Amino acid sequence: MRIPRIYTSQALSNGQQLELEERAAHYLLQVLRMKVGRSVRLFNGDGNDYLATISDANRRQLWCSVTDVDSSQDCESPLRIELGIGLSKGDRMDWVVQKATELGVARIVPLRSERVDVKLNAEREEKKWRHWQQVMISACEQSGRSQLVDVATPQELEHWIDSCRADYRAVLSPHHGEDVAPPPAPKSVALLVGPEGGLTDDEVARSTEQGFNCMALGPRILRTETAPLAAISVLQARWGDFA
Repeated sequence: MRIPRIYTSQALSNGQQLELEERAAHYLLQVLRMKVGRSVRLFNGDGNDYLATISDANRRQLWCSVTDVDSSQDCESPLRIELGIGLSKGDRMDWVVQKATELGVARIVPLRSERVDVKLNAEREEKKWRHWQQVMISACEQSGRSQLVDVATPQELEHWIDSCRADYRAVLSPHHGEDVAPPPAPKSVALLVGPEGGLTDDEVARSTEQGFNCMALGPRILRTETAPLAAISVLQARWGDFA
């Protein structure tokens, strides 16, 4: 039977006894119906997995005993990919955060751009950010990643463009010229993808002035939730996991 992987924000060490957070306890007890004596894998983002056994439980609380440390679960890509993605409506951002995490990105930055049609006040923005954090954590649990993705709070497109320092920077823009030859083997890539309405000509020009190269993904126009995932797969095939 598959051993579930569970995230905890607590420090972990071999031999430790700990009570899991409410979310994790609910999932193990109410969803998976696990009992005392069953095994789990814990991680907290430090790069290790921690083997543990459920030592005690009641209807709402669950305690574990850490029995071993597994530092062999290296699921991180050799290519550090940072995704800047225009804010989008509905569950599109959830989809991108989830799948980009599965595909191995290191950082995700939601961006406010001219054609973004999502208006969030400070309270709703904080709530959305916390939700995306949880989507990312769940994707790490499922995909085997022991390091968390850095999901940034939303920021202005211009600020992100100006602050990018990746070895290779690309903007998805099928109508703005040819992709410039990249370095032979970049260690880091920044990928810029617009919202549903795309990036404006001025925004593309601003990015190219800051060293971004235009990148196209074939003759068809892809949706904002499809384009970054296709591009990430291409980058991983060229320089990362699949190279």
